[in-house]
Parts: sequence; C-alpha cells; structure tokens
Amino acid sequence: MEDSIICHWSVFRSLLAILQWWAFNVTVIIMNKWIFQKLEFKFPLSVSCIHFICSSIGGYVVIKVLKLKPLIHVDPEDRWRRIFPMSFVFCINIVLGNVSLRYIPVSFMQTIKSFTPATTVILQWLVWRKYFDWRIWASLIPIVGGILLASFTELSFNMFGFCAALFGCLATSTKTILAESLLHGYKFDSINTVYYMAPFATMILAIPAMLLEGNGILEWLSIYPYPWSALIIILTSGILAFCLNFSIFYVIHSTTAVTFNVAGNLKVAVAVLVSWLIFRNPISYLNSVGCAVTLVGCTFYGYVRHKISQQPSVPGTPRTPRTPRTPMSKMELLPLVNDKLDDKV
Repeated sequence: MEDSIICHWSVFRSLLAILQWWAFNVTVIIMNKWIFQKLEFKFPLSVSCIHFICSSIGGYVVIKVLKLKPLIHVDPEDRWRRIFPMSFVFCINIVLGNVSLRYIPVSFMQTIKSFTPATTVILQWLVWRKYFDWRIWASLIPIVGGILLASFTELSFNMFGFCAALFGCLATSTKTILAESLLHGYKFDSINTVYYMAPFATMILAIPAMLLEGNGILEWLSIYPYPWSALIIILTSGILAFCLNFSIFYVIHSTTAVTFNVAGNLKVAVAVLVSWLIFRNPISYLNSVGCAVTLVGCTFYGYVRHKISQQPSVPGTPRTPRTPRTPMSKMELLPLVNDKLDDKV
C-alpha cells in the first residue's frame, strides 16, 4: 500500500513538473511574440537584455539570498576562460531566437528550432570527428524532411527570420559542443548556469542594444499610447523567463530522460497550437504535416539516442567517442531539441 502511494505521488510530481514547465515555456514564447507584434516593441536586442538582467538578479536572489540552491564555485580565471566564451554563444543564441520571433510565426520558429539535433550531430562529426551509429543518422532524416516541407509551405515565410532561427540552431549546437570541452569538471545545473552566464550576457549585449535600438525605443516611448503598461509586460516576460530556468531544473530532477524527451516535443506542439489560437497565423495542411513529421522525428531521435546509450560496450566494436573528459549524465541523453537553457533565459 505504501509503495503504491509513493508510486502515485511520483507520477503526480512528474506530471506537475511537466505542466509547470510547459506553462512557463509557452507563456514566455507567446509573450515575446506579443511584445514584438501587438505592442510593436520591435527591439529584440533590448528584450533579450531585459531578460538577461532579470535572470542575473533572479539567480543572485535564489542562490545568495534565499539559498535555495548551493553555489557551484568557479575559479575567477575559469570564469573568463570558460564561462565567458559560453556566455557569448549563449547570448547570440537567445538574441537570434528573439529576432526570429519578430519576423516569423511561433509555429515556424519552433519547427526550425527542432533542427538542432541535426546541426549538433553534424558539428560534432566535423569538429570532434565523433563517430555516430547509423541509427542516429537515420533518425535525422524525418527531422530534416519535415523542416524542408514546413519551410517550402510556410505561408508567412520571411527569409531574415528563417535565417535567424537557423543560425540560432547552429549557435545552440556550438554552445553544446563548447560546454563539453569548456565546462568539464563543473556539474552545472540550470540555476547556476544562469547565475554565471546571465551577467556576462548582459555585459555583452547592453552596449549594442543601446547603440542600435536606443533611438528607436525613445521614439516608441513617445508615440505608443500606453508605454508604461507595455513596459510592465516586457519586464514580466523577463521575470517569467528566469522562472522558466527554475522550472527546467525541477522537471529534469522529477522525470526520466525519455519522459523529458517526449514532453519536450509535445511542448513544441502545445506552443504551436496556443500561438495559432492567439495570433491566428495562417497554417497550410502541408505545413502542419511538416511540423508533425519534424516532432515525430525529434522524438524518434531521442529514443534512438537513449537506446544506444543503454547498450553495454562490446570490446572491438566502435562507439561514439566523447569529447575530452565529458561527464556522462542524464542531460547527455536528451535530444537537444528544446535546449533546456536554450530557449529562453
């Protein structure tokens, strides 16, 4: 009886973790699109900078003030030698995601972001000469095919937004590869990652945001009818973006890798549906088929990656080599589709 209660509580906790992760993630994506489209605040650099500032403050409060998470100590030298390069790529990734949201629908942006497994595998093969099982390569076929179909049939296609989302996938993959080589020895969770990277990202982005978008923001403040209420919405999106990182930490520790994989791809489907209900962007039948094929491909990729990782090593058989001193963890088994931090600091 007691074991049954514990089992039911474990399932309920996992479901609750997934639901709150979905809620934060979809809300942040929809709010960012609302800011660009409905509030006409067309300044992705500034929005990203506000998110980084909120995350910097949030990380400090959680770790230093509330002490909800223990601080992972990093040598001062390593902060510049290891954390700073990661923060630079991390910053580019978030900015490109927000830029793409300004120009293309949420549904199309989320579909393109699902290309991340393919870019990660290709870059690891090119940069690290890593061997990948043929099943990994085969699992990428529906992902690539679905994205091609979705791109060719997208009714609201914008080349600039498409390129921003595509280069965002490359930035995410680059961040993953850099993390394996630069952060070995440090077992970062999502909160500590934000604590260290968000201040660097703010420093990197603040001056370009002021120089490139400062005059536009001043003009927007003078002509927009309700600027203060709009600024409150923008600030709220930054706070929720930090809460998303906390929810990611919770869901990772409450579910298995396979569950996280499936839930992550279902989350994309939920984001696409909610965004369509709110913004009513036109979606053709073939476009929806392409999106569905991509998500199925991502789920299959995660399943294949997990099954291969569970196989015992047989002497004399090739297996995927790892980058130097890369720790094996649950996160390594994940499909890298949603980029646990990737998506919205």
